[in-house]
Amino acid sequence: MSGMAGNAGVAEAQLDALWRRGREFLGCRYAILGGAMSWLSEQHLVAAISDAGGFGVIACGAMDPSMLDEEIAATQEKTQKPFGVNLITMHPALDDLIDVCINRRVSHVVLAGGLPRKNAIDKLKEQGAKVVCFAPTLGVAKKLIRSGADALVIEGFEAGGHIGPVSTAVLAQEILPHIVEVPVFVAGGIGRGEALVMYLELGASGCQIGTRFVCATECIAHDNFKQAFIRASARDAVPSVQIDPQFPVIPVRALNNAAAKDFSRVQLEVIERHCNGEMGLKEAQLEIEHYWAGALKKAVIDGDIENGSIMAGQSVGMVKEVQTTQEIIEELMVQGVSLLASRGSREPAVP
Repeated sequence: MSGMAGNAGVAEAQLDALWRRGREFLGCRYAILGGAMSWLSEQHLVAAISDAGGFGVIACGAMDPSMLDEEIAATQEKTQKPFGVNLITMHPALDDLIDVCINRRVSHVVLAGGLPRKNAIDKLKEQGAKVVCFAPTLGVAKKLIRSGADALVIEGFEAGGHIGPVSTAVLAQEILPHIVEVPVFVAGGIGRGEALVMYLELGASGCQIGTRFVCATECIAHDNFKQAFIRASARDAVPSVQIDPQFPVIPVRALNNAAAKDFSRVQLEVIERHCNGEMGLKEAQLEIEHYWAGALKKAVIDGDIENGSIMAGQSVGMVKEVQTTQEIIEELMVQGVSLLASRGSREPAVP
């Protein structure tokens, strides 16, 4: 028993060392970023993740500046721990949203949904905020570092919501060995502590997790939405279909239902209006984004899991029950530490 306890202690120290850079950058006990999920990553879940030792992140999404200001203030009332805000770079009021984050002294701002402007990064850094950006390729990662990004997130297509074309495992191999200037957090398909340890050993400073937290007690998702996650398997979370390659639409991974099928019809209608000159390309793409935002709210808040969008990553198959945020994070830690401890207890191979 004492040997097993000793192994666990050594394993905990190993884990601390593996993600020390990420922990110090975020200012939290565990280098686990909460994935910014529209409608879900709000004050209750964000505060719960931060209080449990992780790093909660508010999903600004389509909020206007006054709404974001209220959300940040409410989150600051709920937790004394650090948390961040995720801003979408294509938001028409991005500059005003940045001002809100600065005025509320948000410590970390995540710029997502496209390549951020250098002046946006500069403005945040000049006011003392740390800037985190998403890097879909090694080339973009290097460009973001030159632009002043303080940390990066690489997210594979196993993730829920908007996704890129490359898997997490491949992105990790392509990017992690070559980026040493800033911390890199890995996202997409991480549902267990063993996977977390694997990416840390490849060079990551931490990870980002979204899907596992949907069924947290503190998450405001409708119970129908949570039960859909609990019933689902990994193969139920599928990407949306792009109808016209000349009309690029970022695919969205969600559980297959009537809303997912209806997306094809919506694309056809918007493409036709664009071709008829009724709207420009950017306007048409925003129209499609609005469809997803509305469909997601219908499922998340109203509980209509047939006609609403159930965005979920492939790790949904590992979501088995409703748990507190603290229990989810502790479970991840136990799994990661157990993996590291088991190595210390193995007999050396016979030559």
